Amino acid sequence: MHRTIKDIHTEGISYLAPMEGTRDWYWGSDYDSGDLYEAEEIHRMGKPVRPNRFVLVRYPTGETVRPVAPRPGQYFGRPVFWDGKVVLLLVDFPAGEIRLLTFDGEKTEPLVTLPLSSVKDCYNLMLHISPLMLARQAADNEFQIVWPERVSFPIDPHDSFDFRDGDRLYFSRWQEDPDYREESVVRDLTTGEVLEVRPGALMELPDGQVWRLH
Repeated sequence: MHRTIKDIHTEGISYLAPMEGTRDWYWGSDYDSGDLYEAEEIHRMGKPVRPNRFVLVRYPTGETVRPVAPRPGQYFGRPVFWDGKVVLLLVDFPAGEIRLLTFDGEKTEPLVTLPLSSVKDCYNLMLHISPLMLARQAADNEFQIVWPERVSFPIDPHDSFDFRDGDRLYFSRWQEDPDYREESVVRDLTTGEVLEVRPGALMELPDGQVWRLH
């Protein structure tokens, strides 16, 4: 018995990623101007930013949706699913704006608009959930929540942000002393104080469970 192959019309986008927060949507993008940070660098050099094509694909039907038409100088980041809607991250470089939009499967509506100057740059600028927030992990080892709170604190060079659970922020930390190992680090939301360090790598499952592998 042969497996069914379904044609999904993505206009050349060759990879779809599962969307954080749901099993019902996948998303994909091309990267003509690199990632979001690289597109910003192109803009800062005074060169035109080609918008990245962006598509949502509904599971299991395979229906493709383009909730926002791309325009020159605009660039999409990674979307998430929160409170029954897809939340989109769109940076408009000529306008100097960071826009968050919601898509309920039929219509797209604005959620909030932030000045691009509210971040030093777009390096690792991403949406996260539980609850919904916009954050970035800077190259100078600073973690910053941009919206809805304004929080900033230094982190270890080997730390990378995993997820938020209320007022607790979870990071993964790798060590090599001399053998490679991973730890999970919990920090306080407002102060960045380390509350807990435990051995093991964190793995987040589609249903919201978190496994610690050690």
